[in-house]
Amino acid sequence: MTLVTKQTCRGLRLAKSTFGTIRSFIYLKKGKDSSPNMKNNRPTVTVRQGTIIGIEVKVQIDASLDVILEEFLGVPFALSTTGERRFSPPVPLPASEENEFDAGSWGPRCPSGEDDGTSSEDCLNLNIFRPKLRDAHKKLPVLVYVHGGSFNFGSGNARQIDDLVAWSEKPMIGISFNYRVGAFGFLNSRFMASKGLLNVGLKDQEFALRWVKENIEAFGGDSGDVTFMGSSAGAHSVGHHLMHNPDEPPLFHKAIIESGATTARAVYPYDNALHEEQFQDFLSHLNLQKPPEDQIIPTLRLLPTSRIKTASEAVFDKYSLSIRWPFQPVIDGPGGMIPKAPIHAWRSGNYHKIPILTGFNTNEGASFVPWSLATTAQFTSFFRTMLPGLSEEDLMELDKVYPDPVSHPASKYVEHRRNLGKQYKRVEQAYAHFAYIAPVRQTAQYAAAAAVEEEEMPVYLYHFAVDCSVDGGADHGTHSSFVTYARQVRTVSPTINEIAGTMHAYWTSFVTTGDPNAVKGRWGTRPEWPRYVAGGKGKKMLFGDGNDEVAGLRNKGIVAQVVDDVWAKEECEYWWERTKKFES
Repeated sequence: MTLVTKQTCRGLRLAKSTFGTIRSFIYLKKGKDSSPNMKNNRPTVTVRQGTIIGIEVKVQIDASLDVILEEFLGVPFALSTTGERRFSPPVPLPASEENEFDAGSWGPRCPSGEDDGTSSEDCLNLNIFRPKLRDAHKKLPVLVYVHGGSFNFGSGNARQIDDLVAWSEKPMIGISFNYRVGAFGFLNSRFMASKGLLNVGLKDQEFALRWVKENIEAFGGDSGDVTFMGSSAGAHSVGHHLMHNPDEPPLFHKAIIESGATTARAVYPYDNALHEEQFQDFLSHLNLQKPPEDQIIPTLRLLPTSRIKTASEAVFDKYSLSIRWPFQPVIDGPGGMIPKAPIHAWRSGNYHKIPILTGFNTNEGASFVPWSLATTAQFTSFFRTMLPGLSEEDLMELDKVYPDPVSHPASKYVEHRRNLGKQYKRVEQAYAHFAYIAPVRQTAQYAAAAAVEEEEMPVYLYHFAVDCSVDGGADHGTHSSFVTYARQVRTVSPTINEIAGTMHAYWTSFVTTGDPNAVKGRWGTRPEWPRYVAGGKGKKMLFGDGNDEVAGLRNKGIVAQVVDDVWAKEECEYWWERTKKFES
């Protein structure tokens, strides 16, 4: 079967996610100043590793109001991962009373994607954004954002956390950071397990959280009020940390999990046959088909960064059309980052019980699935290849749950758009439900069931429905700029501005208080967002239903409304049953 991915929608999604690197702010004091008076008139903070010297940035809120942010960019939180530290867990920085670090510009990002000259294996750094005007005696709530990118791409500056902080009605501190991706962060296999080198990208994330816990109070933040937020692979990551070391005090105290979950896209043991196959593919790209085992790691550590990066991306490309992405987090056993199948952790109640805000977009699969599928045989073949654990009976049931739009004209998956295959809507929704929507609901169901007994851990569920392109709809990731209230959505139309402002208000209220309704501000007339209730009684907040203005059309839809959580219920229940099989 020839698969053609829907590149137009993917291009839109990537364009939106990278827009955050274009800064609309005015630098007041630029970094990288080599003069002896580098600290003059610049914000400085002293921590264990030395003195961090930031910059001031002006954000224009409206014609009469500017907000000044103090930003500390590219701050290292661990040693370089080059050479002998490649593939190894992160190592802390040494203490220093004399070291000064100029945090006036973005630090290197971890190797992935197009080589624009800004990547390096010395990439474990973070970015801190705080308001200049604040009560110096009051600790601020802290948001830590972990980026997405299928665990193979992305960087910490890909989302406008600065916008999110600047527009917040109550003051807060925002943080983004880099972690190793692709083969650098998730080169998983039986061999790597034998060397204790699994899931090092997740270990980078945990290390960043520990750095925040140890240092954020020096920046005016509250180490006891940290919200961990992620989208896509970042959301999967937040889910994994939610279940890591549940018997110890958590490194974060609230979670925002957007379009992802710990059970998303199935999580397999490190020795799964697909991981072994992809590991051998990686070695083959480096001409290391049959090296002595004791020479594999030393040889890999001597290779140039560019060769590891090229091999990593070649393996990703080989499997991307079937969405069997390599270099993913794996179940690594007792003492590991993911000691057991996430579904078992949910069912046993063994996870950090904290407030959660989570949700999904209507068309989560639009960027990923082949757009040219025309027959039901191709539809079935797509899922048989991607999920070999599905039995023939499972596939027959799949065909019933998602009625063939060709042979069943009344099917809700009939595709009317001329440039798309007749099976496109069907495969897009089936993948969206499997990979993102069912896992998100699974998070809401399990966490809300536990919340019945613990009042301090509410769950809030959302559904983002703004059509951001004619073909892609409410595609994966298109909600991101709404949450940060970024310029590119604020200026589309008054209704889009209201949707984005409303979402931003809910999110920042949750970060600063634990309740999305508590802080009213300029969007105080928004509906009351109810806590999610498990057992088929749950309600969700639906954003932008019927709006297609971003796609260039004119329908305004409804800004925000509370509705019963029943959309695609049967389809999600199908995937919930299969999750138990995939992760058993």
